[in-house]
Amino acid sequence: MMTKLKGMTWSHPRGYDPMVACSKAWLEQTGVEITWEKRSLQDFESFPVEELAAAYDLIVIDHPHVGQITREDCLLPLDDGKHDAELAAIAASTVGRSYPSYNWQGRQWALPIDAATQVQAYRPDRLEGPVTDLREIATLVEKGRVILPMRPPHSLMTFYTLAAHLGFPCKVEGPGLIAEADGEIVLDWMARLVKGMDKSCYEMDPIAVLDLMSEPDCPYDVAPFIYGYVSYSFEKFRPVRIAFADIPVIGGRPANGSALGGTGIAVSAKTQSPEEAKAFARWIASGPVQAGIYAAANGQPGHSDAWVSEAVNARTLNFYRNTRATLEGAFVRPRHDGYMTFQQDASDVLTHGLRDGERHSVMLEKLNTLFAQSFQTGI
Repeated sequence: MMTKLKGMTWSHPRGYDPMVACSKAWLEQTGVEITWEKRSLQDFESFPVEELAAAYDLIVIDHPHVGQITREDCLLPLDDGKHDAELAAIAASTVGRSYPSYNWQGRQWALPIDAATQVQAYRPDRLEGPVTDLREIATLVEKGRVILPMRPPHSLMTFYTLAAHLGFPCKVEGPGLIAEADGEIVLDWMARLVKGMDKSCYEMDPIAVLDLMSEPDCPYDVAPFIYGYVSYSFEKFRPVRIAFADIPVIGGRPANGSALGGTGIAVSAKTQSPEEAKAFARWIASGPVQAGIYAAANGQPGHSDAWVSEAVNARTLNFYRNTRATLEGAFVRPRHDGYMTFQQDASDVLTHGLRDGERHSVMLEKLNTLFAQSFQTGI
């Protein structure tokens, strides 16, 4: 009897197309059928994994959920001692900290299949190359040529990126998120960047910004902090191709501190076919698949075999080669049980506060209070 599995991913060609393509190849190899459904980016960032685990065998997740996942016992750990060599090979070749970001309390809850962090997106038909200095970005802001996605949770992601890049990364274990003096510097930079932007940026996520930037008559030339979406660098994906590069830096610093994103593939604790599901997870996270079928099917791989591939880079305006330094130096967000509620609430504080001109000290007090409370709610 054929094994049939159901998977849930997110609604974008980068999230959906490679899962379908890889599952087709897997069916041909093993006889195991996997069908995929998708949910919006907003749902992907906030929907309870516990509910998804009740309905699906395989789930694409992001790493900040792992603390909650552990408490709810909704996923199976993938380091079961049966396939240590395969997992070690994946771990050794993962770009940046994507693999350990899914490790919590000593267990591996997902395998990275997609690597992402906040990078720079720009119009190569208008700019000779990426903007390397954040002060130059501030000048372009005054000319109305810069856009940032500020819809929650992306306001908080930029806060994380700037804080870590400036040398005072936000705390991940509490009780406070950031010292007030450090937070003031971060918010000064954020306010400087968004001051001249159209208010519509507060309703935009990265997909909305990139869709806008890829229109021929778009007024914006660059988004300095935005999650990279390799699809927009493909020829004919949108009317105009977008190029991606390392983040602009402050004072000649390395391109470090960007808030890590990306996705991993996890297995539901309620699946009736755990070994088949885990086998697919290991296979799709492996180097040959990531650099082959996965990348060719609009995916954004997490394995270094794809990131160094000449063929993969040639198709993408060197997306991987030009953003790797930022990815390797990325900041891993808090992941404790209770964090996801904080992420939404803190993002609301920043989005509304910066839009409405709220005092920085007031925003920082709210952020630190909410962060301390997030550990209490996770008990």
